[in-house]
Amino acid sequence: MSRPGAFPYYSQWESPELVAEFLDGSLAAEQDPRWAWSGARTPAEYAFWCRRVCGLACLKMILAASGLSVPPTMRLVDGAVAHGAYIVDGDQVQGLIYRPFAQWIGRQYGIAAEVRPDLALPVLASEAAAGIPVIASVHPWIRWPERTPPARGGHLVLVSAADGGVLTLNNPSGLPGASQQGAQLTVAEFARFFAGRGIVIRPRN
Repeated sequence: MSRPGAFPYYSQWESPELVAEFLDGSLAAEQDPRWAWSGARTPAEYAFWCRRVCGLACLKMILAASGLSVPPTMRLVDGAVAHGAYIVDGDQVQGLIYRPFAQWIGRQYGIAAEVRPDLALPVLASEAAAGIPVIASVHPWIRWPERTPPARGGHLVLVSAADGGVLTLNNPSGLPGASQQGAQLTVAEFARFFAGRGIVIRPRN
């Protein structure tokens, strides 16, 4: 993998520079000029999935940092659904479900993923300080670290480094120029959003 904190960045949307517009509704996801890059068959299919694939965006970052080929998002969606990491029921999606996700990426990509439903923040920081990336469950408002979220969890980010009480992360739904790649939060700031669970990515053999 690349050095700690130097992970390539992938957004949930194919046009990361337009994330602010997608979030505030001034631009519909179907209007993403790069929607087809996702591998979706239609803009509607892309719009359905782009808000749901934060975990797969983290996986793309891990694959890229490991020197592995990075498939289009919808090919990863297909794999995740086939292995039970997402459960689709009509227009509802349950997931990302950690254990089948970890089993799938272990078999498919040789990635050793340790599911931690009880991941204490000091442990997360210790792993990240040692260069061990962690997919962490946080509230999506972490893109605005000055805000107080109404809850914790519901979104996934990739924490890649820690030093001096500061965590470095890549946020698949972060804002361009502010909270996408290499965003830094103090441990205290991160704690307000962190749900206490995640997936620790061990080095590949």
